[in-house]
Amino acid sequence: MPAMPEIDQALRPIVEAGDVPGLVAIAATGDSILYEGAFGRRAADGDAPMAADSVFFLASMTKAITVAAGMQLVEQGRLSLDAPIGDLLPELAAPQVLEGFDAAGTPLLRPAKRPITLRQLMTHTSGHAYEFWNADLARYIAQTGTPGIFTCTNAALRTPLVAEPGTAWNYGIGIDWVGKAVEAASGQDLDTYLREHLFAPLGMADTGFRLSPGQKARRAGVHARLPDGGLAAIPLDLPDPPEFWMGGGGLFGTGRDYIRFLRMILGGGSLDGNRVLRPETVVAMAQSQIGDIVVEPMATAAPEYSTDVDLCPGQTQKWGLSFLINTETTAEGRSPGSLSWAGLCNTHYWIDPARDVCGVVMTQILPFCDDGAMRAYRAFERGVYRALDDGRRAA
Repeated sequence: MPAMPEIDQALRPIVEAGDVPGLVAIAATGDSILYEGAFGRRAADGDAPMAADSVFFLASMTKAITVAAGMQLVEQGRLSLDAPIGDLLPELAAPQVLEGFDAAGTPLLRPAKRPITLRQLMTHTSGHAYEFWNADLARYIAQTGTPGIFTCTNAALRTPLVAEPGTAWNYGIGIDWVGKAVEAASGQDLDTYLREHLFAPLGMADTGFRLSPGQKARRAGVHARLPDGGLAAIPLDLPDPPEFWMGGGGLFGTGRDYIRFLRMILGGGSLDGNRVLRPETVVAMAQSQIGDIVVEPMATAAPEYSTDVDLCPGQTQKWGLSFLINTETTAEGRSPGSLSWAGLCNTHYWIDPARDVCGVVMTQILPFCDDGAMRAYRAFERGVYRALDDGRRAA
């Protein structure tokens, strides 16, 4: 692995200034690791150093993995992207759309005019949303006593749609339903399916819904940004056992594991001779699947969990099968047509097929898109592209 001191010099001051308590950053090509670094501490209130094998709550970085599992079953003809998903999951056979509230505050619901499909669930065009970025859904959940998604209860998934299926992009719980579709089509629970069909062949032994004692000892602590800019450790644990395995956000894992998943995507579905997806499947996953719909910035409805979100500001953004797609070169140097997304506690990744490079940056801070976490992410990405450009010029 070549030394990249310029990346160290970019990241270390961010940690030393207290912008983040600690972080792990890894960059790779399809063939090899380019850079690996760990800085600071696993928790602001502890002394344990951050390490490359520290375990993070991946949150929505789970989504791409669950969609990859679903696409394996599409390849096998056991799932269909465009058939009504209600034929497989009866709970989605008669969805209701939330149109607002009457004068007394009662939710106004109507039947959806068209069925939901697996493709829509994978692309966040099913009409499902998260209450963190949709004030009407947050109001509905509060008024009806519907449990939040982190309860991992089936009742948390029984929320109305906020738009007609196939008409708009709304970030939400659709990929939790993809996890349920994987279970229904495979006959295995999602935990078992992912371990057998993705984690084992890809060598991702530190990724899963449940943590072993050893993994718990390596877990990075979650923090909340305080009004004065400081950080406070906060608890964040999921029920064990849950009522359902949260395919949209329940995994824990390491940067070293996740970079293997990203390298598999760069490699067209194969890593180290182990093929988990067909090349044409990966091509489809990396192409826009939302037609004329665009990915709009996400205005926060829960500032303690998220800031306003616009990960590629100033440009049209599209969505593939579980990936955000930038359509222009980013300020950091990412090529048009690259893929990216993130997890709620500020774990972020990108995949740039045009440059054969991918990267992951992991810290554990709320709210999502916290300024300090984003400074670290963007500094790392800039450093990786500068190093690539310097290497190309030297060659």
